[in-house]
Amino acid sequence: MVEKGDVAPDFALPADDGSVVRLGELKGSKVILYFYPKDNTSGCTTQACELRDVLPRIDEKGALVLGVSPDPVTSHVKFKEKYQLNFPLLSDEDHAVAEAYGVWKEKSMYGRTYWGIERSTFIIDEDGVILEVWRKVKAKGHAAKVTDLLGD
Repeated sequence: MVEKGDVAPDFALPADDGSVVRLGELKGSKVILYFYPKDNTSGCTTQACELRDVLPRIDEKGALVLGVSPDPVTSHVKFKEKYQLNFPLLSDEDHAVAEAYGVWKEKSMYGRTYWGIERSTFIIDEDGVILEVWRKVKAKGHAAKVTDLLGD
């Protein structure tokens, strides 16, 4: 499990715009890497829209936002267009990156168990080191916590 102070596991994932995002190529910028369960669900939409709305403050701090879920790129494209999201959504269909960050968990709902993403956020510094970790994130209000941590 990745913790504060660890070097962030590197990855290369397909993005909604057809590019491949490689964490190692983003050194020199802070990265807000957030994992969410599924496009177009209520909590994930709330979280994405709140991040969309505070992105100007995040940009001012020189940070980038990357959203990651196991949904395919085609789903990300529709989700991004529907809510006018202004940051990349990355597809982790085999959940290898989620596993590397320790956010692929056994979950249960209505008596059924299944594997999925535990909503989590990692702030990675300019050198690729984890500055902060939030696990079991509550979607509403989380974007404000992230921007507060970045400072004014």
